[in-house]
Amino acid sequence: MSDLLNYILKHEHQFQSKARFASLYSDFRYLQTTNPDGYTANITAWKAALTNAAREQLLPAPGGIPDLLTIHTGPELLQALESKEWGRPLALGTVVQECLRKHDLFPRHEFLTRPESIYHRSWAFTPWQIIAWGLRQLGVGAGLHSEEMLAVGSFVLLSNVEELAQKVVRKMSTCDRVDRISSKKLFVAQLEDSLNAQRTLTHSDIDILLTYLRRDRGAILYNGETIKFIAPGESSAVITPEDAAIASLRTLIADQNAQMSTLAVRVENLSMAARKAVTNQNRVSALSALRSKKLAEAMLTRVSNNMAQLEEILNNVRQAADQVEMMKIMEASAGVLRSLHKEVGGVERVEMLVEHLSDEVGKVQEVDHLIKELGHVGPSDDLDIDEELQAMERADKEEKTRREDAETTRKLEALPVLEAADPSTTGYIATRKSGETLEGVDTSDLKASTAGEAKPASERVSAEAGHSEKTDQGEAMIS
Repeated sequence: MSDLLNYILKHEHQFQSKARFASLYSDFRYLQTTNPDGYTANITAWKAALTNAAREQLLPAPGGIPDLLTIHTGPELLQALESKEWGRPLALGTVVQECLRKHDLFPRHEFLTRPESIYHRSWAFTPWQIIAWGLRQLGVGAGLHSEEMLAVGSFVLLSNVEELAQKVVRKMSTCDRVDRISSKKLFVAQLEDSLNAQRTLTHSDIDILLTYLRRDRGAILYNGETIKFIAPGESSAVITPEDAAIASLRTLIADQNAQMSTLAVRVENLSMAARKAVTNQNRVSALSALRSKKLAEAMLTRVSNNMAQLEEILNNVRQAADQVEMMKIMEASAGVLRSLHKEVGGVERVEMLVEHLSDEVGKVQEVDHLIKELGHVGPSDDLDIDEELQAMERADKEEKTRREDAETTRKLEALPVLEAADPSTTGYIATRKSGETLEGVDTSDLKASTAGEAKPASERVSAEAGHSEKTDQGEAMIS
């Protein structure tokens, strides 16, 4: 089993079921009329599988290095997809034709040489397109989409191109003006560093990506050597000599940096070789290694000095570019302020508006003062109101006193009453206690003693004390 088929079986769930796998490897062209949904599902499954496999660089390629953005159809692809149980996919030609018709695939040569954007759709039909449409309506040519008629060629996978381009544009959007300018060589090196270390971009991938960014996305300017990413709102339409100089300077710095890394590794290796020769008592080899090390160190020093000068120049270029951007911002801000001041109308208009506003505020305050005077209450009215308030307070105080006296009387009447009879009478001592009845007692005297007006609290307390003394005397007489 090939790596391609193994990847599809492991990562594409549409191929993991035996029934679905058999359907996808069969000649399912008849489903286009009997089951259109099943036909579309098979086409979609194959398109996703091939796109993902190309993204992993598992599709076979003529040069041996798989492409990331291109699929090469032919016997090699059919052989890589061959299964022991179901053989080769019989409808792969139909899949390719459907992807071409839906513009998911583009012939590579057409993609690179097309003058207008791939997203541009023209309503004009060529004679061949009209004839082909008529033949399809008559059912002629239906058998062209077979495994034997699989188109042999290279086709651009649009979804992979769009995905990679989006990553590049998003990354470059955070760069300054200098970093947005580079040579093709530097662009490729930086792009490969940002991708997975196991993936490499072929020359075909680079050409396809740059063509798409320039023509279809409008994100770069490209003249074959220098690449300039266009910032949002930037109106630059050409690559200037200054842009080319910046690209050359950045490329030279990148080359010097790579050379420094190589020289540093060489110095370390020569130093180890010299120590090993000394250990083996090989004087000649040790001297040779030390001489080479000295030359490498001298070269490393010279490259390092050149690198420092180039970095200083590049920093000055960055500073100048920042100053240009600052001047553009200041110029735009001055224009905005000028426009706003024009809308304000000058100092004279502002003074006039402030004066009118003060007059209107004064009128409002004057009207408010007059309204307050109309509702003002005079001194005589205030005197009458005070007298009425005092009368209400006195009445309330008397009512409270009356309620307090009534409550005190009620509490005193609830107390036990002991009263002694007159010794001159023939009656006997009657005692009234809580829970007892009065029998054989002339109650007229009792009623007379408890009837009448309610006395003040002090007098009732004295009377109660008197009753208590009489009660004590009555008890003494009984005993």
